[in-house]
Amino acid sequence: MSSPEITGFHESVTGTVSYIVTDPATKRAAIIDPVLNYDASSGRTSTVSADQLLEFVRSGELTVDWILETHMHADHLTAAAYLKSQTGAKVAIGAEVTTVQQTFGSLFGTTANLKSNAGDFDHVFRDGETFMIGGLTAKVMHTPGHTPACLTYAIADAIFVGDTLFMPDFGTARCDFPGGDAATLYRSIQKIFSLHDSTPIFVGHDYGPNGRAIAWQTTVGAEKESNTQVGGGMSLEAFVELRTARDKTLSLPNLILPSVQVNIRAGRTPEPEANGIAYLKMPLNTF
Repeated sequence: MSSPEITGFHESVTGTVSYIVTDPATKRAAIIDPVLNYDASSGRTSTVSADQLLEFVRSGELTVDWILETHMHADHLTAAAYLKSQTGAKVAIGAEVTTVQQTFGSLFGTTANLKSNAGDFDHVFRDGETFMIGGLTAKVMHTPGHTPACLTYAIADAIFVGDTLFMPDFGTARCDFPGGDAATLYRSIQKIFSLHDSTPIFVGHDYGPNGRAIAWQTTVGAEKESNTQVGGGMSLEAFVELRTARDKTLSLPNLILPSVQVNIRAGRTPEPEANGIAYLKMPLNTF
């Protein structure tokens, strides 16, 4: 099996890292966690970050087969629908996305506008499912805890963990969103820790804590040894206590309300109303 070529693209406003994973033998590729840029003050979207991905694809003469979401993001809008329109790739996420869709569709009063059975997505992955990116074998690991639908993608010898784990000095995902659970996250992380210590891990965000350079690649061994929230053999009970206390200090992500409205529809923005303008909703006195 050939090794994948992995290129990360860091979006500085949300700290998101998007990836293009390529099989060099066939030039088939997957895009993981793409960002649709959004200016909250004006309500404008743009495709600056997604167009960087497309330029990389075109310059490398790649064919994109998959647009893979690790989970339903609450901190950025996904560019999946835009990239699908440009590449024809399939958009995929975890099968438990239906739980997230129903929760937030009800909140925003948009459940009726969702396609049934997660139909906004071209494919929903179940735990243990395998698929191909050219000649690369990819396997899906269901790693809930941050959200019910979180996945880790194991592509050849590398894994892409979304928000489940961050770089060792930053810790783990928060667990206070609907359907999140600290004990469940701990068990998901132990699944990752059961992999070989040399396994490369690619994280979904980095914010350069304490002024260090932005980074997005680590290893299973480094996380097990020194992750500030779950490393060093930390017990389930100690992690739940730490994670729960930490979550109580956190504000909601700045873009959670616009992000979730778009992301539950696989990146489709709301349809324009009679005046030709599309609107996002803002629930009052709810959070």
